[in-house]
Amino acid sequence: MKSKRFEILNNRPVNKDGFIAEWPEAGFIAMASPYDPKPSIRVIGGAIVEMDGTPRDQFDFIDAFIADYTINPAKTHFMDISSAVIAHKLVDINISREEIINIASGITPAKLTEVMGHLNVVEMMMALQKMRARGIPANQAHITNVKDDPVQIAADSAEGALRGFAEEETTVGVARYAPLNAIALLIGSQVGRPGVLTQCAVEEATELILGIRGFTTYAETMSVYGTEPVFIDGDDTPYSKAFLASAYASRGLKTRFTSGTGSEALMGSAQKKSMLYLEARCLYAAKGAGSQGIQNGSVSCIGITASVPSGIRAVLAENLMAAILDLEVASSNDQSFSHSDMRRTARTMLQFLPGTDFIFSGYAGEPNYDNLFAGSNFDAEDFDDYNVLQRDMMVDGGLRPVSEEEVIRVRETAGKAVQAVFRYLNLAEITDEQVEAVTYAHGSKDTLPRDAAADIAAAESLMRRGLTGLDIVKALYETGFEDIAQRVLNMLKQRITGDYMQTSAILDEDYNVISAINAPNNYKGPGTGYRVGGKRWEEIKNIPNIIDREGI
Repeated sequence: MKSKRFEILNNRPVNKDGFIAEWPEAGFIAMASPYDPKPSIRVIGGAIVEMDGTPRDQFDFIDAFIADYTINPAKTHFMDISSAVIAHKLVDINISREEIINIASGITPAKLTEVMGHLNVVEMMMALQKMRARGIPANQAHITNVKDDPVQIAADSAEGALRGFAEEETTVGVARYAPLNAIALLIGSQVGRPGVLTQCAVEEATELILGIRGFTTYAETMSVYGTEPVFIDGDDTPYSKAFLASAYASRGLKTRFTSGTGSEALMGSAQKKSMLYLEARCLYAAKGAGSQGIQNGSVSCIGITASVPSGIRAVLAENLMAAILDLEVASSNDQSFSHSDMRRTARTMLQFLPGTDFIFSGYAGEPNYDNLFAGSNFDAEDFDDYNVLQRDMMVDGGLRPVSEEEVIRVRETAGKAVQAVFRYLNLAEITDEQVEAVTYAHGSKDTLPRDAAADIAAAESLMRRGLTGLDIVKALYETGFEDIAQRVLNMLKQRITGDYMQTSAILDEDYNVISAINAPNNYKGPGTGYRVGGKRWEEIKNIPNIIDREGI
């Protein structure tokens, strides 16, 4: 006979997830691989000649890059502090963020990884609350759909901006759609709220061109890896990534890199090292390359990291390590990894509760089936749940409740604005019926078909004609959308001043930069740091379905 209880348990969603025992030889170990190097460093004549047990003549290009551009040889005496003591300092509210950052500037990847091993998840959350760069947490959305429909992109981005997302990211199913999706996202985001940053995640050369043309305002999909063979497999080195970051910066675009535990194991060359140690190498490379931030938290490899013991703990540890290195942290939560609602919510709470610069680097602003980034940990069906979590715990998760009337208004305006721009620039036709459909739609199942061939031809024409963000501004202005034209122009002006390239920068609705420079995290224990209150707390509390006490 079989146990009925076990029959029911076996059919629970969590048991559809994939799990694997630790396998260090293949890199399937989250932390503390027996093959991880022991922390060490040796400096001669101001140069690092040995690091984490490897002499300089045996350095791979990641070691050499970190030794030459990331670690400060004058501060390597901090290696003499025991890892346990550094872990205590991280949790101690009497030790400042600045002191920790100073220590981190002189320690090696293996040392920082060892520090993480002394912390449980509660201690890591306490440390993250102190170590995040910007005082006020924020959030980022994915805005995509399976049709690559620019009208839906515009409407969804307008709604996402209205709901509070400070950044919005799109991508494409068909590569040649990228210019249309990018400009639809740019226009729609500014309809929803002035000052929202946008990007189109595509192949790096195309992404750079879109940025130079003024169709995007930030970039984050420059991947770095923790072993040399995987880096080479990606046709890159730390040096080429540093060059690319400089190319973006020279054109006034905010830029951050992407990394995450599990990528090296997934690509078959983890060199027996733990996922967290390899991620430490990625973070040191990002820091040395001059990136102002990192998108990390396993990201698209979360299924690998989550399959091994302590995997979700390692994800939190990698977010914390990035903050310790004084990088902006967009802490993932952006790919669904579990069939269990309980498990995916628990994973998100590790960043939601202490706060990160961007709690999601891709909360899906569309239904799961429309997310071309492989589905997010939270999506459009979870907006109300997320707002209630903020309310329940008095936590600022970067979003706000909205009314149905507000959403309909901005979705319709965004659709009409993109329609007008497409007509003015002689791009593909957008009908009134298509605008109406996206105004009331939940996802692409509710929208009308597009002429794919006409859209692709329009995208190619747009690029061939050399159109830029200023042409978008002119089109909006000439077709009666003067206020949206001014908003898009104000975003282009940010490229000239460059202030939003400061670490952890976002813009408020008046285009003021809020960053680690002018709004740093100053948490020093109870009663200090950013606290939800005042107007923001009233906004969070005001969810739509509150019982009307007058009617009781």
